[in-house]
Amino acid sequence: VAPGSRCLLLLLLGIVGAPALGDPGPLEDVVIDRYYIPKICLREAQMGDFIRYHYNGTFKDGKKFDSSYDRGATVAGVVGVGRLITGMDRGLLGMCVNERRHLIVPPHLGYGSIGVAGLIPPDATLYFDVVMLDIWNKNDKLQITTLSKPERCNRTVENSDFVRYHYNGTLLDGTPFDSSYSKGSTYDTYVGTGWLIKGMDQGLLGMCAGEKRSIIIPAFLAYGEKGYGTVIPPQASLVFSVLLVDFHNPKDGVFLEHLEVPESCKRRAVTGDFVRYHYNGTLMDGTLFDSSYSRNQTYNTYIGKGYIIPGMDQGLQGVCMGEHRRVVIPPHLAYGENGAGDKIPGSAVLIFDVHIIDFHNPADPVEIETVFRPEGCNVTTRNRDFVRYHYNCSLLDGTWLFSSHDYEKPQEVTLGANKVIEGLNSGLLDMCPGERRVLIVPPHLGHGESGARGVPGSAVLRFEVELISMEEGVPEGYLFIWHGEPPASLYEQMDLNKDGGIPADEFSTFIKTQVAEGKGRLMPSSDPEKVIADMFRNQDRNQDGKITPDELKLKSDEDQEKIHEEL
Repeated sequence: VAPGSRCLLLLLLGIVGAPALGDPGPLEDVVIDRYYIPKICLREAQMGDFIRYHYNGTFKDGKKFDSSYDRGATVAGVVGVGRLITGMDRGLLGMCVNERRHLIVPPHLGYGSIGVAGLIPPDATLYFDVVMLDIWNKNDKLQITTLSKPERCNRTVENSDFVRYHYNGTLLDGTPFDSSYSKGSTYDTYVGTGWLIKGMDQGLLGMCAGEKRSIIIPAFLAYGEKGYGTVIPPQASLVFSVLLVDFHNPKDGVFLEHLEVPESCKRRAVTGDFVRYHYNGTLMDGTLFDSSYSRNQTYNTYIGKGYIIPGMDQGLQGVCMGEHRRVVIPPHLAYGENGAGDKIPGSAVLIFDVHIIDFHNPADPVEIETVFRPEGCNVTTRNRDFVRYHYNCSLLDGTWLFSSHDYEKPQEVTLGANKVIEGLNSGLLDMCPGERRVLIVPPHLGHGESGARGVPGSAVLRFEVELISMEEGVPEGYLFIWHGEPPASLYEQMDLNKDGGIPADEFSTFIKTQVAEGKGRLMPSSDPEKVIADMFRNQDRNQDGKITPDELKLKSDEDQEKIHEEL
């Protein structure tokens, strides 16, 4: 019945029970026709319930005397406690939400023999078409139904948490009034601090990220007798279908989950280390926002120095090489309220699943592990020695790079001649023939930030080396050295035919004889003929094919002359 008529109805209720003038005839009850009953009826209206409904009221001839539709507002009130005409009080009991009834109310259960002046004549039978829209009771509590829940749930929502959720909001009859999905963004707010209606503050508690709930909120825990704008009527129950996308607390730190830690972990990363790692970055609902794997390239950075978001700076502390770790970062340690780009929303919790490939510190030396060292090892390698060795080279994650076994003979190099990377050169020093080592070479002693063909930038390298043989070397800048003092009258001894000139063949024969007799040694090389040819070319100052007495000089004498010139 129209709100404007409620005071009138209350006055008339007392008259309805009074004796009617004349013979009222046999008493009749309300006639109820339940012409539409919904398949699902969670609750039926009972005496004392607060209900909200629409109706059309007509006389027997179909003439309308009242309609809530015409006023554009539902009727709300308590049923069965005498605030309505008796016929309506009885006719509404037992109704379900969305049920439709046709009620015939006899005069003595309506407005009796008096009627309502100018609106309802005396002894009028009233016909109502009613649809029930809402039912609740002041004793009601929230009705929470869990629709789905993730298998993993490390933590649930508590008061003072900041939540991001999607929702569809409907009235109890299913009429939609709002949806976050239509806005294309989550609803973001604090829980338990009065920013939400009481029912939602309570209904979000205990939720897991990724959980879906249906939350039915009675009007007194929602917008009550005032409603909200034009979309939520007064005294309306609300139904929210909620998907909790993520949540955090401003007091949260980084949460670490050690998914896989290698059995052997000789060292853990600390501030100042340079780390190379792969990662998948997801939001709490599993949405992938970035991945190093998709670029087929590790992410390389210093940790603890502000080059990355604070949460990752913290989350990579203490990692082992080869470790798989999950780092959960609250937004205040990530991209904050503004988010980043199109893929990271504001106030988003970020989850990084990282795989540590390697790390090093710019101060790291070569790490040397001796696997096997022969007994009786008296002579070991030094710079300028010529060595032959086999090697296998890989990254620390086991990725195979190079091996000397792929070639016909071992690798050959003069140590200290800048022919191999510094870390490998260092690792080959002080070795005995037959010795085997494992070398861990940091990038600043390897191929640096740029890498090399087949070697990623800033990669730590692992070498398995075996020294096959070595030849004692000569000092830098020398091609031949004497084991003792050089022969007296050197030129005369070199000039085998005593013709006053030393051609290349005489020079070569003399040097080879000195080596054979153990009086001196050549710079070790795979081609001694080339070394001798270089020596001859150095002494043949005018390049006329022979060495004269004036041209022949020992390198020690040459070096001494240079010192005098500099002085």
